[in-house]
Amino acid sequence: MIELNVCIGSACHIHGSHNVVATFQHLIEKYGLHDKVTLKGAFCMKECSAAGVAVSFAGKTQRIHPEEARMFFKEQILPLAEKE
Repeated sequence: MIELNVCIGSACHIHGSHNVVATFQHLIEKYGLHDKVTLKGAFCMKECSAAGVAVSFAGKTQRIHPEEARMFFKEQILPLAEKE
């Protein structure tokens, strides 16, 4: 099971975490990944100084912009889910 965490703290909220979460929810549904990907909200991942929204999965954290969420999911999460 892949645990995908999206920061919903105030800095990430301002940078569009709601849109990232909505995009990820849509893609999990679209690809039927409910049994392979768990989407969770998290508060402060200590990445507040950079632009974008903090996202963690598979032991790593990175920041993405809401407009990059779809590509990020397809390039990073989907290949991991296919291995599950």
